[in-house]
Amino acid sequence: MISNKAPIQPALSKVATSHISRLLTPTDVIIVSFNAHWSLTQSPDSHSLWPCLSVLRPELLDDILREKPQEADGIDSVVVVDNVPQVGPERLEKLKNVIHKIFSKFGKITTEFYPEADGMTKGYIFLEYASPNQALEAVKNADGYKLDKQHTFRVNLFTDFDKYMNISDEWETPEKQPFKDFGNMRHWIEDPDCRDQYSVIYEAGERTAIFSNDAKEPITVEERARWTETYVRWSPKGTYLATFHQRGIALWGGEKFKQIQRFSHQGVSLIDFSPCERYVVTFSPLMDTKEDPQAIIIWDILTGQKKRGFHCESSAHWPIFKWSHDGKFFARMTPDTLSIYETPSMGLLDKKSLKITGIKDFSWSPGDNIIAFWVPEDKDIPARVTLMQMPSRQEIRVRNLFNVVDCKLHWQKNGDYLCVKVDRTPKGTQVYGEGGVLNLFISRVNLTCCFLLTESIIAFAWEPNGSKFAVLHGESPRINASFYHVKNNGKIEPTLICMYVHQHCCMSCVQCLYVFFSVCSMNGALAFVDTSDCTMMNIAEHYMASDVEWDPTGRYVVTSVSWWSHKVDNAYWLWTFQGRLLQKNNKDRFCQLLWRPRPPTLLSVEQIKMIKKDLKKYSKIFEQKDRLSQSKASKELVDKRRAMMEEYRRYREAALQNYHEQKSIRLELRGGVDTDELDSNVDDWEEETIEFFINEEIIPLGDL
Repeated sequence: MISNKAPIQPALSKVATSHISRLLTPTDVIIVSFNAHWSLTQSPDSHSLWPCLSVLRPELLDDILREKPQEADGIDSVVVVDNVPQVGPERLEKLKNVIHKIFSKFGKITTEFYPEADGMTKGYIFLEYASPNQALEAVKNADGYKLDKQHTFRVNLFTDFDKYMNISDEWETPEKQPFKDFGNMRHWIEDPDCRDQYSVIYEAGERTAIFSNDAKEPITVEERARWTETYVRWSPKGTYLATFHQRGIALWGGEKFKQIQRFSHQGVSLIDFSPCERYVVTFSPLMDTKEDPQAIIIWDILTGQKKRGFHCESSAHWPIFKWSHDGKFFARMTPDTLSIYETPSMGLLDKKSLKITGIKDFSWSPGDNIIAFWVPEDKDIPARVTLMQMPSRQEIRVRNLFNVVDCKLHWQKNGDYLCVKVDRTPKGTQVYGEGGVLNLFISRVNLTCCFLLTESIIAFAWEPNGSKFAVLHGESPRINASFYHVKNNGKIEPTLICMYVHQHCCMSCVQCLYVFFSVCSMNGALAFVDTSDCTMMNIAEHYMASDVEWDPTGRYVVTSVSWWSHKVDNAYWLWTFQGRLLQKNNKDRFCQLLWRPRPPTLLSVEQIKMIKKDLKKYSKIFEQKDRLSQSKASKELVDKRRAMMEEYRRYREAALQNYHEQKSIRLELRGGVDTDELDSNVDDWEEETIEFFINEEIIPLGDL
């Protein structure tokens, strides 16, 4: 038995000493065994300190004991790397530098251990990171890393060894999960009248409705209050409707728009889908840490599981990730780097990024796993546009460009052509962007063509299905709209079809029809042009219109005045593709309209050709149906009126029955006199004439 002034105190660590001197009183005593005293004096900062402190009045050392290291502490941060080269002492230092360079990308390495036998390393190593999250990141990204032809790393957590060694030999049947029937997820495509659907947000976002488009009036499919907190988004094939909430994203679908999935991401503000609708990407500016990236999260739509998180420095250019057409790859651009990831592992393709000095922009082909990117000029090295095949990373096309200020990449829908809109400076111009001309470079994989326009190009757009494109060029207020057709007769030759002059135009196109829509002026001028024969079908206007949206079939177009842009005259108008106004739908504080996309057709090319060949036969049926719809009310309207009439009849019958049941009460109240009919009890009637004086006024007429 020794007092607290015994020589044991100097042997404790400074932290423990400060706690003990603060907690013990002069009357306290400490009972320490000889072995415990030895461990304190020999290794005061080691884990053996804690058995000794456990006898120092535990109720007084509660805050210290809570920090007592556990036996497994630190093991979760250790990774084991197999298939490491076996080297001797002369090459060990070089191997350590290579290993440290590869694995330090995932976090701070605190300890490295290289087991040796007979003067050679054993082919596996242990690395300890500062945190378990960094160790997990190393396992995800470095497992399968190919160091050279003979060595491919296999990376595992140290704790995984115990987990896999203790696997039971007895097979346990997985528990069956209940099947959730969400109905037909593509029911709207089976509509007999081929009506498309669209979503509408109005009342400043308080109400969201889904309508089925009809030439006479929209048909309500679903309508809910406070369905979303900001706006909505359709998935690329129209299967899901995404709504935004403070705690995350919700996906809805099926005939009754049931909730399909939820993704918890606090403060989510942006969303993006993969083209295959297998994954969804969410962005939140609120949730992100250095160890656990959560600014951008990729989710699996079917399972609802988080696939991977990423950091995000800025969301100014959303989406951060661009997807390949089949959803097998997605890419992200950072300074001098193009990182391409593959699904479903969400890991870097070939475990490394592409080093592309000065890369400015890139774009995936809509028809193949080909990625296009451009790099600006650097001193004597010209700018270049490159087409690269994935996943082989083979450069299949490179084009050098000179005097380049900026480039914009525009793929045709099928990926057959790529237009590179190039902003150039003329010869002798020292300042970029002053008086420059623009070059349109149309590229196929094996063919190229260039032609110049001496006027400034404002906008460019491909037609959705075909090889025509439109260009807005010139200077305000005189802006020209030119239509071209790309012919491929062994040589690409863009041919001018026609040109129109408009003022303050921006462009929206569908099939072989183009609409020029003015948003720069308040009158909202519209011009409907058929480029097949260069016919101006109609000229109209929608005052203060802020948006224009084509339906997926190209039969209708909507112009709208959004409450987000203007606080008055909020409405959306429905037009035919010929420019005939069908509807004016005024919605209180109308905000947003989005057409529901359609999935790709299941018809083969031969079947489509047969339909086009027999189009005249189908046209007669459609024209007859259109005439009937114009002369008669739609089936839905007739059903609605019939239901209202039936409801009125039921109400009338109930009122008459109640009226007859109360007749005896009326007779009793009226002394047995039946007053239900006007001509009842005529014999009891008495006629009486009443006269009364109203007024008298004398007006003198004067002398006549």
